[in-house]
Amino acid sequence: MTESTLTAQSLTELLDTRYSCRAFLPDQVPHEVIEQILTLAQRTPSWCNTQPWQVAITEGEATDRFRVGLAEALRTVAQASDIEFPREYHGVYRDRRRECALQLYSSLGIAGDRAASAQQTMRNFDLFDAPHVAVVTTDEALGTYGAVDCGLYVGTFLLAAQSLGVATIPQAALAGCSPYLRDFFGIPEGRNVVCAISFGYPDIEHPANGFRTTRADQDAVVSWVSR
Repeated sequence: MTESTLTAQSLTELLDTRYSCRAFLPDQVPHEVIEQILTLAQRTPSWCNTQPWQVAITEGEATDRFRVGLAEALRTVAQASDIEFPREYHGVYRDRRRECALQLYSSLGIAGDRAASAQQTMRNFDLFDAPHVAVVTTDEALGTYGAVDCGLYVGTFLLAAQSLGVATIPQAALAGCSPYLRDFFGIPEGRNVVCAISFGYPDIEHPANGFRTTRADQDAVVSWVSR
């Protein structure tokens, strides 16, 4: 078996086994493991090698302080995001979003229960009990492509964490609380919050982690031009 084949198999395994974790154990990820994730993620390519991402990470008591403050901010501070949220979900994007939600609610036994579904949505702001959260920001002057580069960084972070046995969930919901994030982490003007990543060790017995989303067939997303 060639080295390239082994590399492809390793990447396939990471992609096949990674999922968005929605229930975490309270155990802290050792600081040196987080450092390993960050070292790997720093290899992410970016336009002109600008590397626009900056990352603020909680550990220890800071995560609980962040969580408590976030709950208070949701009640008292007008929500705002630095980057415009989707205007609408239509067509296949709406269908895929609904499928994911139905899988989650069915796994939890709350499909059709609007109150319970709304309560589950609010679990985003509890970080799904994760012991750590990473907030990713970009330089405002780099515009859309700075955010795209940060998206690449997030993807590398997720796979790096998976390779070290650490579960993750990227969260756009927290970006809607950018005033609180900016204040908590001391994020300076001129930097936009892209998203957050809650991470830790998964509670594999929790039903919220008992489903896996589907992916579209290649034919649905690729068009070939041969001549």
